[in-house]
Amino acid sequence: MKNLKILVLPGDGIGPEIVESVKKIIFCLDDLFKINFKLETFHIGFKSLKEQGTTFPPEVLNLAQSSDGVILGPVSHLDYPLPENGGINPSGEIVTKLDLYANLRPAVSREGIPTKNGKSINLLIVRQRTEGFYPDRNMYLGSGEYMPTKDMALSTRKITRFESERIAKVAFEQAAIRNKKVTAVHKANVFRISDGLFLESVRTISKNFPEISYKEELVDATAANLIRNSDEYDVIVTTNMFGDILSDEASEISGSLGLAPAVNFGEKLIVAQAQHGSAPDIAGKNIANPSSLILSFSMMLSWIGHRQKNKKLIECSRLVDDSLDSILSDANLRTKDLGGKLSTNEFTKNLISVISNSMH
Repeated sequence: MKNLKILVLPGDGIGPEIVESVKKIIFCLDDLFKINFKLETFHIGFKSLKEQGTTFPPEVLNLAQSSDGVILGPVSHLDYPLPENGGINPSGEIVTKLDLYANLRPAVSREGIPTKNGKSINLLIVRQRTEGFYPDRNMYLGSGEYMPTKDMALSTRKITRFESERIAKVAFEQAAIRNKKVTAVHKANVFRISDGLFLESVRTISKNFPEISYKEELVDATAANLIRNSDEYDVIVTTNMFGDILSDEASEISGSLGLAPAVNFGEKLIVAQAQHGSAPDIAGKNIANPSSLILSFSMMLSWIGHRQKNKKLIECSRLVDDSLDSILSDANLRTKDLGGKLSTNEFTKNLISVISNSMH
């Protein structure tokens, strides 16, 4: 059987610890399903800055392109030096240079973990990832953020018809296999031209999916409604910054950002990336919750499995999800951030035990 090549980028802070948990699960799945995973680990972030003078060595892109998938640990890019001094945001660089335009961020309530608003939640935020207000990915050359004078800062927002239609298509395709509802979130009452173009593009794509219920909603209304009526949403499609903010809100409502998975994908490649940050304050203490990255890895397996028509990978994904749900339903088997007492290593060991026992 052909190898499944996975590039592993541990990142900063708790990144190496939670990435190690995912690697242990990969070894377990390989024993059970004979997938023939082939892992290649390459360091980015502060470790590569110290060793190579940059937080994102250029060879990472070539390694990623020759892989079936990438596991990207959290990075501390807010603390990096300026780009001219080697401080490059790995997340922004990899999604932009490899055209990983789609960011999927589910928020799901789970048994035994109360939601923050007392209501159920099972939604998917589909976020455009390669343009918008993000200055490191909206210019061909230079930055989208600049200072004409020392007392003035300006930012440029890029919205294109091509990317808006492309992300809308992903959203409607996802809704077709879910509960058949799409909400386009915008601020067109202020950004009449840019968000106007975004909405026009989504409406165009919506005509190809007449079976999908479609509505539009202002971003401030969505932020309020997520707290009040989180159970009413299915798929939310939106631009880069709005999606970034709303997905963190939705995940926190669902129980914890530590349970929030995410993937970024393009036409050929997918990257699994936890929604949360690198949490340097707890790095090295063996208390980090690896669930978010584990679930992100599971989403990656499902995506690759469906593209390659590999039923084993799809089965692996379901097994990981079901086993994690089983673990999380027992308060005694959770990590400290969820009210449990287990260390990162103990949590991972128990999860591997559940996965293994499910096959016997």
